[in-house]
Amino acid sequence: MAVNLPELPYAKDALAPYISANTLEFHYGKHHKTYVDNLNKLIAGTDLEGKTLEEIIANSAKDPSKAGIFNNAAQIWNHSFYWKCLKPQGGGAPTGAIAAKIDAAFGSYDKFTEELKNAGVTQFGSGWAWLDGQKALLTIDVWEHAYYLDYQNRRPDYLTAVIQNLINWDFVNSNLG
Repeated sequence: MAVNLPELPYAKDALAPYISANTLEFHYGKHHKTYVDNLNKLIAGTDLEGKTLEEIIANSAKDPSKAGIFNNAAQIWNHSFYWKCLKPQGGGAPTGAIAAKIDAAFGSYDKFTEELKNAGVTQFGSGWAWLDGQKALLTIDVWEHAYYLDYQNRRPDYLTAVIQNLINWDFVNSNLG
C-alpha cells in the first residue's frame, strides 16, 4: 500500500484571490506530490512500506538513518493538515470553542493574530507557523513555495491574507475534540 496524495478539499481556484490557482498547482500539484513520490521510493521494500503515514513518522522520527523518510513523511502530513486549515471565505474572528481558548490564551483575537503573524514572519527561512500545544490545531505554511508566486517576498502580506480570509475555523474547532 503506497502513501497517496490526498485530494484538496476545494477546487484549485477556490482560494483566489488570496492564493491563486497557479500557486496551488505548484504547491499542491508539484511540491506536495513530490514529497509523496519521494517517500514511496524511500520506503519501497522496507518494513515501513504499507504503514500509515503516522506510523512512518513515528518509526523514523528519531532515527538519523531515516532522516529522508521522516522529512518527506512529515512534509506530507504538514501539507495535508495545512490544506484543511484553509477554506474559501474563511478567516476573520473565530467562533466556537476555539474563540474562548484564544481569548484565554492570548487575551484577545487581535493579540492572537499578532502573535501568529509574528511567528510566521520571524520564521527564519522556510518552515511553518503553528497554533498548538500538545495537539496540532492550526498551521500556516511559510515555505516560499506557499506564497512566492502571489506575494513574492511579502510574507507578512500573505500571512495577513490567510488569517483574515482563509482560516478554516470549523476545522480548527474539530481539532479540539
